[in-house]
Amino acid sequence: MSQFLSLLLVSALLMGCTMSPSDSLKPVAGMASAAAAQPSEADASEAASHRQDALSIKPLINGKYAYLDRFGSATAPISEKMRLEAEQVSDRRSLLRYAERVLLSLSDHHAITGSSLADSWAVVPSYADLWVVEHDGVYTVDAVRNASPAQEAGIRRGDRIVSVGGVPIQDAVSAFWTDLGLPATSERAAFAARILAAGRRDRPRRLQVQGEGAVRFFELPSLYSVPREERPPITVTEPQGNLTFRVNDALGETATIAAFDKAMAGARTGQPVVIDLRDTPSGGNTTVARAILGWFVNRPRAYQIHSLPAEERDTGIPRRWVEQVLPRIGKHHVGPVRVLVGRWTGSMGEGLAIGFNAIGAEVSGQEMAGLLGAIYDHRLEHSGLVIKLPTERLMHVDGSPREQFEPNSGG
Repeated sequence: MSQFLSLLLVSALLMGCTMSPSDSLKPVAGMASAAAAQPSEADASEAASHRQDALSIKPLINGKYAYLDRFGSATAPISEKMRLEAEQVSDRRSLLRYAERVLLSLSDHHAITGSSLADSWAVVPSYADLWVVEHDGVYTVDAVRNASPAQEAGIRRGDRIVSVGGVPIQDAVSAFWTDLGLPATSERAAFAARILAAGRRDRPRRLQVQGEGAVRFFELPSLYSVPREERPPITVTEPQGNLTFRVNDALGETATIAAFDKAMAGARTGQPVVIDLRDTPSGGNTTVARAILGWFVNRPRAYQIHSLPAEERDTGIPRRWVEQVLPRIGKHHVGPVRVLVGRWTGSMGEGLAIGFNAIGAEVSGQEMAGLLGAIYDHRLEHSGLVIKLPTERLMHVDGSPREQFEPNSGG
């Protein structure tokens, strides 16, 4: 492929255009635009308000983001290129696009906007079916989501990503970060590869993948276009006598508590319980987590540690606290507990996993999503646009970061 054509394909991929080699001599829509009409005073005031919101995002991150130390400084890695983009923001759409791009600069799947555009990148891991890792410039599928388009198409763990959108993966990843004005470090490379493999929300994904044989081409739908199967919050089965609960991405639903309680009420004394958290990418809330954990303790037990770096930045005084799980009256099970986790165990799923580990349960499976901290919603002053940032740090009761927890390799 010529260097000129490769550059056109990369540009089309990052701008959200659909382009193939045969399109290389066609004009790209949107490259030319008519001169804008002179704005009214009201329009100018609105544009200025949106621009102020754009410029406020970097200070917001520097004040509230809990993981600034990842960058070796007390400031977010927002490039001069992005600063100049902030100056060009003039309406809500351009503000939202800018906010999305700034948050990508953090290479943090847990930092997202509260709104989106039709062609926004998919949220990982909630709307991803491939978990991609990078080593020495090679991009490998580390996990494939169960019952997903990627699994049904035949992509397997260990396969190598060759290209996305017709662009060699190495070029696409490099361009992803160049577009944000930042270098592509190893951590950033893996982050970008997962975003690129998940694709944009409004169109199919075009991937070339190589396993043990020849390179194969796949066109996979965006997970946003795949109808979601109606499932109960928890699926309960009893294989080999184990009472097994598969949580169906429902750790934020009150109905999960009632479903879990109903099934646990019929558990036999000493019956082994398995909690399957391998489909909880969207997280949830601590009320549901504590309701589940509460069945397995007979006294107050610590289950995770929180800290709030923003308070220390504001006051100079650090703040840290331990969250406990308490026994639930009339609801207690005596018997072994095993927890299953994987790449689609995210956020509150990860919190529940470390909570079970803290009370002595076995946690096994593949590495989890490694999502950082607890998200707070921060609303921009003029537009009301919500920026979702990891604002609390979360830790295992032994003080180690939640995102570094390693399950047993079985399961």
